[in-house]
Amino acid sequence: MREMREPVHGIDRKAIGWWMLQTIAVMVPVFLGMAAVGWFFEITRPFLPYALLLATAFLLTGVFVEPFWRFRVHRWETTDTAVYARTGWLVREWRAAPLSRVQTVDASQGPLEQALGLSTLVITTASSSGAIKINGLDKGTADRVAHELTDVAELIPGDAT
Repeated sequence: MREMREPVHGIDRKAIGWWMLQTIAVMVPVFLGMAAVGWFFEITRPFLPYALLLATAFLLTGVFVEPFWRFRVHRWETTDTAVYARTGWLVREWRAAPLSRVQTVDASQGPLEQALGLSTLVITTASSSGAIKINGLDKGTADRVAHELTDVAELIPGDAT
């Protein structure tokens, strides 16, 4: 059996901050919700320290472990024939898609990505596994790669099915 191709490109270092901010954006409402429950429902107060401890563990892991781990794992590459991507942190996913199967190429940006100058490249293929997403790319890189993939995919005959 052949060894899976290791994608050669890493993602932008700003993705670490993006993942940290995502964790904080999720956890702040959790902490506020726990505070509200403790304030309005006295019966929950004895359990609040345990809930706070668990939520704090999730917050610390999501800010100080996950982003750095993901940064080391996330890699991507495009060639004249295929797109390769490796993602994840607890569960890793390795994907490859031949350009002959590419149907659409999009670059998208959420609000935090816009603020950090990052972009996500989404390559939709004729696959039941869904699109290949390459997160944490510099916006300029994502735009350039999207145009390159579109140009190469247009040269391949067929309807990508």
